[in-house]
Amino acid sequence: MKLLQKYLLIKFSEAFFPIFFTLFTITSIIFLVKIASLTSVIQINFLELLELFSYSVPTILFYTLPISIFIGLVLTLSKLSSEYELIVITSFGLNPIKILKLFLPTLLLSAFLLLFLSLALIPKVDYMKSAFLEKKKTEAQFNINASEYGQAFGNWLIYVNEEKKGKYKDIVLFQQEAKSDTFIIAGKASMSNEASTLSLNLDDGKAFTITDKINQINFKEMTINTTIKTSTNINTIEDLIVYWQDMFTDDGKLSDFIFYILSSIYSIISIFFAIYIGYYNPRYEKNHSTLLAIAFTTTFFILTLKLSYTGLLTLFYIPSIWILISVYLYYSKIRKQY
Repeated sequence: MKLLQKYLLIKFSEAFFPIFFTLFTITSIIFLVKIASLTSVIQINFLELLELFSYSVPTILFYTLPISIFIGLVLTLSKLSSEYELIVITSFGLNPIKILKLFLPTLLLSAFLLLFLSLALIPKVDYMKSAFLEKKKTEAQFNINASEYGQAFGNWLIYVNEEKKGKYKDIVLFQQEAKSDTFIIAGKASMSNEASTLSLNLDDGKAFTITDKINQINFKEMTINTTIKTSTNINTIEDLIVYWQDMFTDDGKLSDFIFYILSSIYSIISIFFAIYIGYYNPRYEKNHSTLLAIAFTTTFFILTLKLSYTGLLTLFYIPSIWILISVYLYYSKIRKQY
C-alpha cells in the first residue's frame, strides 16, 4: 500500500507543479504591476520593490494553492483513468474511496498550511506592507524640493522657494475646504518627526482664511501636525486573536475570515467532486476533466465571495451543501461502476 501511495503522490506532483508554477507566475505578474503603480505615489528602488513583493507572496500562495491542488488531483485521476491504471488498481479491490484515502494526508497538510497563511501570515505581512508604505510616504513628505509644484504635506499643498539641509525659506501652504480656503505664508520652516506625528514648524508668517471675507493672522511661530497612519502589529497569538475579534464589528474582516477558511478547506470538501470528474472509462467516455475542474472551482469561489457577507453560518451551510451535492454525484455515477 505504501508503494502505491508513493506512486500516486508522484503522479500527483507531476500534475500539480506545472499548474501551480503557471498560476503563481501569472498572479505574481499581476501583483508586480500593482506594486509598480505605487511608484506614482512613492519612490522605491529595486531592492524595495522585491521587499514589497515578498509581502505579497503569502497572498499569492493562498490564492494559487487551493486551485492547483484540486485541479492537480483531478488531472491525476483522469490521467490514471485514460491509461487504464485506475481500472487495474480497482480490480485489486481498491475502490475510489480507498484510493482517495491515500491522498488524504496531503490534502489535510495543505489545508493546515492554507489556514496558517490566511489567518496568521497574511494579516502579519499586511501590517508590514502598510508600515513600509507609510514610512515611504513619510520620507516623501520630508523630501520637499524647492521650486516644485504639486507637493503635499498631509492635507496641505506646499511650495517652497529655497531648501538647504532640511531648512526651508519662503513657504506657501494652501488648503481647500468646503466653505473656506486657507493660505499660509512663512519666511522660514523646518520639519520634525516624533513617534507617529510629522510636524512642519513655521516662523515669521501670515495665515489667510477666505470665506465671505478675508481673515488674516500674523504669527511668529506656528506648527502644523499630520498624523502618520499606523496599525496594530501582530507578534503573538494574543495579537492575532485581538486582530480577528474585530470581525464581529467589521463586516469586511468577517467576510475575509469566512473566505479564508472556506478556501483553505476547498480541496478536502471537494474530494468527491475529484472522483466524479477524474474517474471515467476512456473507451466509452470523453475526457472533460480540465473543463469540469475549472467550472466547479470557479463556481465555488464565486459563491464563497458572494455569500461570505451573510454571516458565520456560511461556514456551515456552504460546505454542507457542497459535500451533499458531491456525494450525490459520486453515488449516482461512480459508485455504481467502481
